[in-house]
Amino acid sequence: MATQPPPLHATVDRVTRRIRTRSHERRALYEQRMQDQYRRGVHRGDLSCGNLAHGFAACGETDKGRLKLMNSANLGIVSSYNDMLSAHQPLGPYPELIKEAARAMGSTAQFAGGVPAMCDGVTQGQPGMELSLFSRDVIAMATAVALSHNMFDAALYLGICDKIVPGLFIGAARFGHLPAIFVPGGPMPSGLPNKEKARIRQLYAEGKASRDDLLEAESQSYHSPGTCTFYGTANSNQMMMEIMGLHLPGASFVNPGTPLRDALTRYAAEQAIRNSEPGGEYRPFFKQVDEKAIVNAMVGLLASGGSTNHTLHLVAMAAASGLTITWDDFTELSAVVPSMTRIYPNGQADVNHFQAAGGMSFLIRELLEAGLIHGDIPTVFGTDMHAYTQEPFLEDGKLVWREGPTESHDTDVLRSVAEPFSPTGGLTVLDGNLGRGVIKVSAVKAEHRIVEAPVRLFDDQNQLKAAFEAGELDRDVVVVVRFQGPKANGMPELHKLTPYLGVLQDRGYKVALVTDGRMSGASGKVPAAIHVTPEAVDGGPLAKLRDGDVIHLDADKGELKVLVESHEWNGREVAEANLDHYHYGLGRELFGGFRHLAAGAEEGAGVFGGFEADDLTRQEGFIHELDA
Repeated sequence: MATQPPPLHATVDRVTRRIRTRSHERRALYEQRMQDQYRRGVHRGDLSCGNLAHGFAACGETDKGRLKLMNSANLGIVSSYNDMLSAHQPLGPYPELIKEAARAMGSTAQFAGGVPAMCDGVTQGQPGMELSLFSRDVIAMATAVALSHNMFDAALYLGICDKIVPGLFIGAARFGHLPAIFVPGGPMPSGLPNKEKARIRQLYAEGKASRDDLLEAESQSYHSPGTCTFYGTANSNQMMMEIMGLHLPGASFVNPGTPLRDALTRYAAEQAIRNSEPGGEYRPFFKQVDEKAIVNAMVGLLASGGSTNHTLHLVAMAAASGLTITWDDFTELSAVVPSMTRIYPNGQADVNHFQAAGGMSFLIRELLEAGLIHGDIPTVFGTDMHAYTQEPFLEDGKLVWREGPTESHDTDVLRSVAEPFSPTGGLTVLDGNLGRGVIKVSAVKAEHRIVEAPVRLFDDQNQLKAAFEAGELDRDVVVVVRFQGPKANGMPELHKLTPYLGVLQDRGYKVALVTDGRMSGASGKVPAAIHVTPEAVDGGPLAKLRDGDVIHLDADKGELKVLVESHEWNGREVAEANLDHYHYGLGRELFGGFRHLAAGAEEGAGVFGGFEADDLTRQEGFIHELDA
């Protein structure tokens, strides 16, 4: 007799229902628009002869013949390939693998278009980082351009890292009438242990290691094709795509350049054809990704200690799918979702160790059995989420799936729901008279989660280095780096600060960071209130701070406030900053329109507005009134 699935956790159910109710109008309009884009039969059948001739002029005779006949699926390939960045270099041979697999099934595939892929690791602390967040929306638009030819019956999205997968997802959502499969590249093999890498970085910050020492350590850490192995935004992306059922089961963390990786890529092409309307098992993106899938992604992030960037990206991704989520949704889920992993920066292991310990199949099994994720969502695999407790293997060259482990192989890296590292998730929202922000606490020790100390103000992250070297920060201090929000300068990540703040904490001082900028998935041991909104350039509370004000940050209670008498605080003028140096050079002048249009952090920091029902979702206070 089949066993009944466990009941959904009451909090997960409540948050899901609230999202559904909150999003009713915009989701209904989204679904109607996607249904309007649906076409029975092949999509290229809508093209005139001249249109179609342009669309297959470069094809070989076999492909051209199939495209003329109008009885087979044509896959669109959208890829972030480039050969400079380690995560994207493995995607180079994928189009040919996909085309071969499609031809073997009597169908076709075409490279629809490329999207830009920039690396936050390369641009960290550099002017180029100020383009990083907006690159997500450029990628979404580039995806739309690639698919705008209307030649395709399904799409394969080849992307890995920080802004690439969210951008591809947003683009896919606007072509939600097409079946979509996301195709990953996998992590590089493990290199220099993360603890040693962090040690060298701090020694360099203190002037106790040379640049050659630092470069050697970094080169041993980031050393080959594949995604960086720490659990930042890139690997959080892969986890999310799998727990939403947009990957094949177990596809996220298979190393590149292996026979299994290639077999998964071929199978993705075959499955996309099966999922297409001509393929007979039509599974469009818009019928797969709903509030249940988005909640699965949120729970997965919390359980695995994923990237804080997704408090921005998931909001924008959900909006593209006609759904409204808020930071309060994250907080409510975090209170009941246990922390199940210790992957750097939350521990010393990397994603390869996570994969060996049981990986996604174990994580998903545990969350399903605890009723913490929705098992009944449709997936690209043609099943519900219960198939994602399986792992892929090659047997005599054939791709098969077997049940994954029921117990963790390394409880220092991956644990069960029953015996987690912490009973709650690693993320919470801070609120108070300084605005609202997000803090990732999974890597912050309990004794560091409450900080009350005087403020030291900076309007540029580069100013902190000089203050540190001059000994001006050798005390209890809350470092505030403001004018770093999306409208000010594109909201760069501020990892340049991490080694200095880590040194101060190691010296025994009470230290915290408060900023309207970002820190991402590599947020570490120092408590960091990030994404603070309203941002300073919009007259947010950070712009009223003065050096020496005392800030109280309590990650346990979710408090972020300045200890200034209300009458004085309310009477203070808002500081202004000269931001011109952020707006020119290395292409930044091209993004002035993006800065002008950018929404606030809690709205996803995007430039597209609210998509559906924009007049409802952008009204001041509307979201919080609904939740109340």
